[in-house]
Amino acid sequence: MYITLGQYYPAKSWLHGLDPRAKTIFLFVYIIGLFMSNSVLGYGVCVLTLLLGVWLSKVPFRLLLKGLKGVLFLIIFTVILNVFFARDGNVLVKIGIITITDAGLISALKIMVRLSVLIIMSSVLTLTTTYLALADAIESFLTPLKRFKVPAHDIAMMITIALRFVPTLFDELEKIKLAQMSRGASFDEGNIIQKAKSMIPLLIPLFVSSFRTADNLAMAMEARCYRGDIGRTKYVRLRYGKEDYKLFSAGLLFLAVAVVIRLLGV
Repeated sequence: MYITLGQYYPAKSWLHGLDPRAKTIFLFVYIIGLFMSNSVLGYGVCVLTLLLGVWLSKVPFRLLLKGLKGVLFLIIFTVILNVFFARDGNVLVKIGIITITDAGLISALKIMVRLSVLIIMSSVLTLTTTYLALADAIESFLTPLKRFKVPAHDIAMMITIALRFVPTLFDELEKIKLAQMSRGASFDEGNIIQKAKSMIPLLIPLFVSSFRTADNLAMAMEARCYRGDIGRTKYVRLRYGKEDYKLFSAGLLFLAVAVVIRLLGV
């Protein structure tokens, strides 16, 4: 199983050279505009913005599409819930308690597009930003909370480590699955409930491996005398540049277009 969220794609692109804070802010603005969109034109603007971002990042689009396989089950499950349990609109098919309406299909299609676009745009952020730079960006956002005794550095480090080890855990899960299959285990036979039960033998080794990895990471950080942000300085200080302000302007323009489309209802 391959997942792009949390991985870094080395390249020399316009997005790679931007301040990680600017890219993070743009992602939040993009998410707001995406969830405000409720029409074909609105989703079209979101998709065009996404394609422009992928082009500027120089990340192969097939790599981003490949990363959707890791969350394909979540997307399909969400779509099925909206198709079978929506009660608004005209009834197209009714079999027992299952009712499929035209409004349910439209809602499911919107959610599928929204989730796919959201995951791909989030992957663009992590693929163009190292996890150390992302940690500095998160810490910078949380710095004002230090007045209230909030451990901004520790929170930023935990979030970044969690993102960093998402692909590692998926790779470990794939290795455990292959090892179980070599011993005769089957994960593709039976109905959905049987397939879910067959995944239980994978969870215990995965948890054990996760705790072992966390323990090794903690020991490595202690061996390097890591003590949080106490007396810690930064070799590279984050500073906004002209290109970052261009990204801010693009984000404001995108949000303004999304608001106008939503207010006009087109």
